[in-house]
Amino acid sequence: MPLSMMKAGEPGTIKRIGGREDTKRFLENLGFVAGGVVTIVSEIGGNLIVNIRDSRIAIGRDMANKIIVQDGGA
Repeated sequence: MPLSMMKAGEPGTIKRIGGREDTKRFLENLGFVAGGVVTIVSEIGGNLIVNIRDSRIAIGRDMANKIIVQDGGA
């Protein structure tokens, strides 16, 4: 499911990153890589604050829709 569909506080494991090559590279540089664990901290106005690799990052819903996750983190 897309990251944007997850509930706040629940960890998810990133399965793949969709979108154009430059979008994938941008997200990978932020730490969104397959196998990584991501948790939604909060949602404000459709934008998400996520915790990944001990960092909090704000991303828009359109970017979050390109990140495919599976429930449950390692």
